[in-house]
Amino acid sequence: MHTFALSLLSASSLLQGAPGGEPDQEPERRPPNVVLVFTDDQGFGDLGCYGADDIPTPHIDRLASEGLRFTDFLVSQAVCSASRASLLTGCYAERVGVQGALGAGARVGLNPAEETLAELLQERGFATGIFGKWHLGHQRAFLPLSQGFDEYFGLPYSNDMWPVGYDGVSSEAGHKASYPGLFLYEGDEPVEPVETLEDQGRLTLRYTERAVDFIERHADEPFFLYLPHSMPHVPLGVSEQREGRTERGPFGDVIAELDDSVGQVLAALEQHDLVENTLVIFASDNGPWLNYGDHAGSTGGLREGKGTAFEGGVRVPCVVRLPGTIPAGATTDQLAATIDLLPTIAALTGARLPELPIDGVDLTPLLVAPEARDATPVRRDYWYYYGRELCAVRRDQWKLVLPHTYRSYGGVEPGTNGFPGPYAKARTGLALYDLATDRGETTDVAAAHPELVAELEALAERARADLGDRQRGLRGAGARPLGRLDPLRSSPVEHLAVGATATLADEPHPKYAAAGAATVTDGVLGSEDFTDGTWLGYEATDFEAVVDLGESRSIQRLACSFLQDQSSWIFLPAEVELALSADGVTFQPVAEEEFELTSDLAQRTATSGVRFEARTARFVRVRAASVATCPPWHRGAGGKAWLFVDELVVE
Repeated sequence: MHTFALSLLSASSLLQGAPGGEPDQEPERRPPNVVLVFTDDQGFGDLGCYGADDIPTPHIDRLASEGLRFTDFLVSQAVCSASRASLLTGCYAERVGVQGALGAGARVGLNPAEETLAELLQERGFATGIFGKWHLGHQRAFLPLSQGFDEYFGLPYSNDMWPVGYDGVSSEAGHKASYPGLFLYEGDEPVEPVETLEDQGRLTLRYTERAVDFIERHADEPFFLYLPHSMPHVPLGVSEQREGRTERGPFGDVIAELDDSVGQVLAALEQHDLVENTLVIFASDNGPWLNYGDHAGSTGGLREGKGTAFEGGVRVPCVVRLPGTIPAGATTDQLAATIDLLPTIAALTGARLPELPIDGVDLTPLLVAPEARDATPVRRDYWYYYGRELCAVRRDQWKLVLPHTYRSYGGVEPGTNGFPGPYAKARTGLALYDLATDRGETTDVAAAHPELVAELEALAERARADLGDRQRGLRGAGARPLGRLDPLRSSPVEHLAVGATATLADEPHPKYAAAGAATVTDGVLGSEDFTDGTWLGYEATDFEAVVDLGESRSIQRLACSFLQDQSSWIFLPAEVELALSADGVTFQPVAEEEFELTSDLAQRTATSGVRFEARTARFVRVRAASVATCPPWHRGAGGKAWLFVDELVVE
C-alpha cells in the first residue's frame, strides 16, 4: 500500500533514462504543497465539525467536509514545546529530549542534529516558511532558520511569557515582572515589541497576512507553509473588527478569527489554482488550559485537559484535505498522532525519512482509503508520556493508565476574565479503559481483562527500556540529547566525604531520588539542568542529612549545593544550617544562611558554604528548610514548591 500511495499521490519517482540517454517518460510531476495549521491550547470540542454549536467555524468545517476528519488523533505531550518537537521530528518528545514549555531564559532547544520536517522538504526543493509561534528554543542556534525554514516571522515562545499582568495592563511584581520584553522575530532577530492586549489581538491577522503572501510568492514552486498560531493560548487576543461575534465570549471570538485565517489561506490556494495539489492539515498542540475558565476551550467530554496524559490533554482535532487523493467527507476513528505526520508527508512528497530513528508511521494507506479503518489499523500502539514520566500505554482502543500523580482541574474553581484558577493534585492507580466505548475514561475495567493488563504492562516495559521513565528512575537507551548552548555539567569534585555513609531524615520524592542517600557523597556536582539524575528532589519537605566520615577528620570547609528553576517550581531553600559533631548526637552549627525569595527565571545552582578555622569532627549535618509553597507572585501560587539538593562537600 505504501508503494501504491507513493506513486499515486506524490509522483515522486525519478526520471528513467532510455538507452539513448533521453528520458522515456513524462517529467516528474510537482509534489503536493504542504500547509500545516497548528493552533495552541484548542480543545477537542472547539470546532463545529467536532460538536461545538456556539462557535462558527465554517472554513475548518468545510475543510473537514472536503477531506478526512480524525476522531482519535493524539499529541505526544499535552504541553507546548514537547508537542511541537514531536510534530516536526516524528518522534516522541522523550526521544528528542524536549520537555514541557521552554522558558524565556532557556539556553536549550531542539537539537540541530535532529532532522525536521522542514529540513527534509527543503532538501526536496520546497520553499519553507513559518509564521507564528516557534517555542523550540529562542537562541539563534535553535531558531527556525537553523532548523530548515527559509523564512520566519512570529513569537519565539508562548504569548503569556511577557512582563504584563493577567489583566493585560499591570506590570506585576514577581513572576510576570521577571519576564523579558516579548518581541516578534523576523528571521533570527527581534524586530517589534508586543506590549499590550491590542498587540496580542493583531497576532492572528499578522501571521495570516504573512502566510498568504508566502503562498503568493511561491505559487510556482513546491512549498511548505507552517502556520502555528499563538491563539487561543492566553492571553486571548482578537482583532477589533472580530470582537463579539460568538456566544462564547473572547474565547469564541478568537476561535472564529482562527477559522477566518484558515479561510484566507484556502482562498489563496484557490486563487492560484493550488487546491488540487496542496495537502492541508489543521490540528492543535494540546487540549484546553481549563483553569482559565471562560478563557479556555472545551474537551468535548474528554477527561482533564492540558498538562495531563488523559484524553482531554492529548486528544486534539485534526482534519486533512488533498482533493483527488483523500476522499471527501470521510471520518476515521483509527488511532493516529502528530508523530505520524512527518513520515506521511514524506511519503506524499517523495522526501526521505530522517537518518535517526523516528516513532511515526506512514498514514497514507488510511488517507487514500479511509474505509481501511475497518481493516488492520495503521497504528496500534501508543505511549503516553508527560515530563519524562510514562503515564499510560495504549493498544488499539485499550488504554492502561499507570499509577502516577497528576495535575487536575477537578474540584477547584477555574479563573475568569483571563485570570487562572488553581490546580488540584490527584493520583491515579492502575486502570484500564476501553476508549471505544468510554473515551471519557470513567470506568476502570482492569479487573475484567487481566490478560489485557498483562499485555499492556509488557508494552510499558518496552517503552521504559527505550525512552525511560522518571518515576522508575530509568533512562531510556533510545533517548537522544536536547540541544544545549552550554554543556551538561555534572562535575566531579574531590573532598573528604566522597563515598562516606549518608543518612537522610526523609526520603526524597520517588521521581527525583537519584541514588538515594549516596547522592549526597558521590563526588559529582549536579548540573543546572536537573535531568542529569544527580539531584535529590523534595516536594514541600525540608531536607536533613548526616554524613559519617568513618573517623575524626580535620575540617575547615563545608558546602552544599541547591538548585533553582522557578519555571519548574524549584526554589532555593529558605535557610540552611551546616553543623559538625564528634559523636553524631550533639551538633555544633558552623554556618547558617538565609536565601532571599525573589522572582528569578534563571535556571542556576547555588552553594551554601563556609570556610572556618580547622575543627576536628567525624559527623557532618546539613539542614535545609523548604519554602514549602509557591509564593503569591508565582504562577503556581499556593502549590507545593520543590527543594533540590546535591553534594555535601567536606574539606
